[in-house]
Amino acid sequence: MARRRVWLGFGLLAAALGSLQSGPAAGAEGDAFNGRLLFAQCRLCHSLKAGETKVGPSLHGLFGRRAGAVDGFDYSPGMKDAGIVWDEASLDAFLKRPKAVIPGTKMVYGGLGRAEDRADLIAYMKQALKK
Repeated sequence: MARRRVWLGFGLLAAALGSLQSGPAAGAEGDAFNGRLLFAQCRLCHSLKAGETKVGPSLHGLFGRRAGAVDGFDYSPGMKDAGIVWDEASLDAFLKRPKAVIPGTKMVYGGLGRAEDRADLIAYMKQALKK
């Protein structure tokens, strides 16, 4: 149990330090390490594994996929009809304010306001989804 607390404390410290970055180092490329920490929020509902559906659809194959296109997942009409193909820019906008980008989405996440955090999360997802 103590070991788990140490790792949790380290993760929170790393996330805090990562969010203090500014300028080009925390810019569009993103920090995949910090993104991995941020993905803990996403992992509650989404998996990066193909075919593994949780509350939300699998994110495997996300980049280049049309929104609302994972077979077998019950998407909202808004998501199915959004006409979005996921790339860095569309994902950034969606992560910032999901309900503003796709009104009626079932996703209950309020959004990730900091541009640096969104860039970090996207960098991690791109890296993790290449494997």
